[in-house]
Amino acid sequence: MQVLRPITASDFTALKQIAIESGHGFTSLPVDDTLLLEKIQRAEKSFAKDINQPLDESYLFVLEDSKTGQVIGTTAIEAAVGMSVPLYHYHLGKTVHHSRTLNVYNTVDILSMCNDYTGCSEICTLFLREDSRKGLTGRFLSRSRFLFMAQHSERFADTIIAEMRGVSDEHGHSPFWQWLQEHFFSIEFPQADHLVGLGDKVFISELMPKYPIYANLLSKKAQAVIGKVHDKTKPALKLLEKEGFEHRGYVDLFDAGPTVEAKLGNIRSVRESQVCPITIAEREHINQHSSDTLAICNQGVNNFRATFTKHAHYNHAKHTLIVSQEVAQALNLKQGDAARFFRL
Repeated sequence: MQVLRPITASDFTALKQIAIESGHGFTSLPVDDTLLLEKIQRAEKSFAKDINQPLDESYLFVLEDSKTGQVIGTTAIEAAVGMSVPLYHYHLGKTVHHSRTLNVYNTVDILSMCNDYTGCSEICTLFLREDSRKGLTGRFLSRSRFLFMAQHSERFADTIIAEMRGVSDEHGHSPFWQWLQEHFFSIEFPQADHLVGLGDKVFISELMPKYPIYANLLSKKAQAVIGKVHDKTKPALKLLEKEGFEHRGYVDLFDAGPTVEAKLGNIRSVRESQVCPITIAEREHINQHSSDTLAICNQGVNNFRATFTKHAHYNHAKHTLIVSQEVAQALNLKQGDAARFFRL
């Protein structure tokens, strides 16, 4: 069984290995011991706090194989981005050049730097180790965050965003950044990407062009990747689109990858999730009635647990979730406790 839980200090080695495996462009997990330890400590403090509004908190989870104890993935939620360090995006808009006298009417795409998503909540740091990318594990790891957000909605903003990894080659070089580097910077994309991961974003405000950029002045390669995702990110984007996330023209400053957004209450997994008491029963009895795979969580914060299983069945007539002893134990639940679930 695979169980999602809050990260703890004992997960440092596993988190560092995931940071190494995630590669270029995964700025939220830099391969830096000090920063990774700080991320774990910040998450531990966030889970421990008793709050009822979105503040500058970070909820970092790990996915653990309960049989081996191995951490096989990670995912996170930032409760309110841009509150301490500015969050920058380009917004892709249009401007019109019109002359009635010359009978000229041209529409041109422009990129304007902005901080429009300040205060929004962000889902991020989604990574599943390659040998575990099978079955429903990836889908669960992505959607399990919405169980936590639905259960503790007071901790999050009304608008939820996700920054998707943009196009780069096997060496970590971005066509979009290459144009920016040529005209405004003198550092390679992996170095700039690394600095952002370290939290050093001062150079953005110092060197980024302050005025809108005419997209048609960029190289053809740079224009082609605006709003496009890395091949490895396409499955994650499709999952979010099914949840109701949309691209509204905001892209990353460095690789021009799209940022997608949704209202918390409109997210499919949040909207479809239900809360009801559990009844513990024998697995054989459950299997006679169960055909769906359910994603289930307890109602905790610091002791939050979530898993997915076929050994559970929702009884509509009695409004109860029937689960096996193994599932109840994995979720730290006892007979009559309430759980939240949706069909995976």
